[in-house]
Amino acid sequence: MRKLFKQIAENLKDHRFMHSIENIEVVVSKLLSLFMVIVIVAAIIDLGIFLVQELFTTPHGKFNTILFAIFGLFLNILIALEILENITGYLKKHVLQVELVIVTSLIAIARKIIILDLRKVTGIDIIGLGIAILALSISYLIIRFSNKQNN
Repeated sequence: MRKLFKQIAENLKDHRFMHSIENIEVVVSKLLSLFMVIVIVAAIIDLGIFLVQELFTTPHGKFNTILFAIFGLFLNILIALEILENITGYLKKHVLQVELVIVTSLIAIARKIIILDLRKVTGIDIIGLGIAILALSISYLIIRFSNKQNN
């Protein structure tokens, strides 16, 4: 029994514990990457089915109403690709790349603006989106300039 407690105490030392946590992070990141690939493939299939259905069933002159939905689906796939890039970047460097996270956020907000139905939103919603874009853009510029100065 004493030997078991000694082994547990040894495994809980800082360097071994941190090594175990890093291994868990790698496994979780790999699983997230695999799941994200599945999501991207499913989204592409969904986009393909949606495009085929809408191209052949939409009456002439009504395609513009579906165009925003198509743009939304395309941007969903781009956002998923950026998230996958964030995960794989973490796997490569074991550092979360803030610049990629900000770019992903900008794409997500751009998607929201592109598919925005102006009849259903209030002015405060538009102001909020504008402030979010401004804040993310300034953050992106700060990070870009600091990365250029460090290189």
